[in-house]
Amino acid sequence: MPAIADIVVKKNDAVTNITFTAQTPSSGDGVPAVWRSTTVGTSPAHAPELRLASRDADKGKKRALRGTFVYPQISTNSTTGVTTVVQRASAGFDFSFSKDMAQADINEFVAQAGNLFASTLVQACLKAGYSAS
Repeated sequence: MPAIADIVVKKNDAVTNITFTAQTPSSGDGVPAVWRSTTVGTSPAHAPELRLASRDADKGKKRALRGTFVYPQISTNSTTGVTTVVQRASAGFDFSFSKDMAQADINEFVAQAGNLFASTLVQACLKAGYSAS
């Protein structure tokens, strides 16, 4: 099992790094590990957050992983100086694979899925809010 660590990714400009700081490791099946971008806002509610949980599924025949990513839009009131969350964008993903599947196939599945999500075309579709036509 991987140990929790900070995650560094590129921002939209494809140049600037943003760090998602490890907040809480998973304490067992069904309990998510939590990462936050702590450089945003002044409260945990203002920070983009990734959660990833895993568990047995299909009567113990499979492993299932569920991730959620929430990105809040924050605004500071110029009169009071109070920063609040205006709205949130969110994404989720589910991975499931048989415990009988060869590790090499699981590795290839995970690599290809991750690379597809990171592809320029899929990101362009998500940014536009429309699938490719």
